[in-house]
Amino acid sequence: MAAVLFVALCILALVPFFPISVEAAVSKQQFQDINTSYAKEAITHLVSEGIAAGTSETRFEPKKAVTRAEFATFAVRLLGLKPVKNNISPYSDTRTTAWYYGNVSAMTNLSILEGKGQGTFQPNASITREEAAALLVRMLKQTSGSTGLLSTTYVDASDISVWAKPYVQKVYQLGLMRGSDGLFRPQDQVTREEAAVMLDAILQKKEWSQQLGNADSLGIQLGWQYNSTTAEFKKQVEQSEVNTLVPRWFFLNSSMQITDHTDATLLTWASSTNREVWPLLGNRSDAAMTHQMLSSSANRTSVVTQVTAYVKKYQLDGINVDFENVLPEDRAGMTAFVTSLAASLHTIGAVVSVDVSPDLGTDWTEAFDYAKLGAVSDYMVLMGYEEHWNGDPIAGSVASLPWVENALDTMLTNVVRAKVILALPLYTRDWSSASPATGSWDITLAEQGTRAHAAGSVRQWNASLEQYIIGYSSNGLARYIWAEESRSLTAKVRMSTDRKIAGLAYWYMGGETADVWNAISNASRFESYLF
Repeated sequence: MAAVLFVALCILALVPFFPISVEAAVSKQQFQDINTSYAKEAITHLVSEGIAAGTSETRFEPKKAVTRAEFATFAVRLLGLKPVKNNISPYSDTRTTAWYYGNVSAMTNLSILEGKGQGTFQPNASITREEAAALLVRMLKQTSGSTGLLSTTYVDASDISVWAKPYVQKVYQLGLMRGSDGLFRPQDQVTREEAAVMLDAILQKKEWSQQLGNADSLGIQLGWQYNSTTAEFKKQVEQSEVNTLVPRWFFLNSSMQITDHTDATLLTWASSTNREVWPLLGNRSDAAMTHQMLSSSANRTSVVTQVTAYVKKYQLDGINVDFENVLPEDRAGMTAFVTSLAASLHTIGAVVSVDVSPDLGTDWTEAFDYAKLGAVSDYMVLMGYEEHWNGDPIAGSVASLPWVENALDTMLTNVVRAKVILALPLYTRDWSSASPATGSWDITLAEQGTRAHAAGSVRQWNASLEQYIIGYSSNGLARYIWAEESRSLTAKVRMSTDRKIAGLAYWYMGGETADVWNAISNASRFESYLF
């Protein structure tokens, strides 16, 4: 065991900026080479906060240049974010096994860091001062546009790249980078001591540092169970951010009875882990049976009574109404049913959430009066997917950012923000280029990754859709995937968080890869900052 420990320690010593605890940093920050550095106090502070580390126990090497990967690591730690080991790598030159991979991916997901062209990141290249300026401005979510002060501020203003000039002026105004002797030195490498001073300046601003210390607040995180046992569902939830469980327990049948598939062991576990349970009440997309219930006052009352009895019996926190393929003529009946159900459940302290598709003005959603349903229910869950559906003759994204954004904004014209939950897809679709309607199928994000990593596959980031488009060949035919993964989901979470809605939902638990949860957490946390 001693030999194994010795080998492990030797390996760790070779890894630059290996994460260390704050306590360990404080006790081991006796660097022998920082006493004459102008950045001594900043270095000591950042090390004590666990943001920076030495290159060894006794050396910090303040004059050494900082690499792009190292700066990304500093930034992740300072912002209180989590490394994200994206299942699909943003760059061709960042190996998933590299020590910096999760930090570079986390910064890329949030659009703080960018590559160097041709799909590369160049992690071991030194970061320049103008690149650092851009990074700092994006980290702090500052707007940059004006460049009018540069020519009178720096004698080498003409040496600053055109793209970098707004960032350089902004960091000067923020007091984060000033240069010396009238020079900014835009192409110079940033040293470790310079990086320490820049980052410590952020922590010295109380209004910024206070926010960085705040705990995460994700709101409602709702996860649907699908094709999994109770044991599998529990494991999926444990590995996620989900705090509200929706098992598929209650379904309407043709006898106007609610079938009960409750698993008491899940209720006990949810209670012990401080999670709520809102079982799904479904209609199995049976339009005729649903019409039979919604069109009859007596049938509606009977179903409400049954559901209320189950909520009481199992001490449930709420019910998630998932009626799909409802006839347009049942619009009034649907509203009446939800109104009655909500009134009944509210008397026993339970909530009602209603799943709805985006309002595209078609017969598919005509039965849902969004304004009235939003007024009587506790939450409206917008199913932000199926932009292109199974059987669609046109191949395309399941949930591109512009489409989801438009769907959410349309919903918010009828329903207050505090009642809206946006559901995101943890699946996508593998499309046939020859026959999209008949030769395509749903796949999980893990299956998507397998295809993306296969020999011969290609992918390209589509900035307008905020998605990768993956192409590969199967049996000599071209196939395409509009990918859902950490980077695309980050964009949608940031968009929705900016609108201050009640939370997020995920269809379905088990379809994801493990990395998406850190990405979602980071997106919510970063969007909460008001620098």
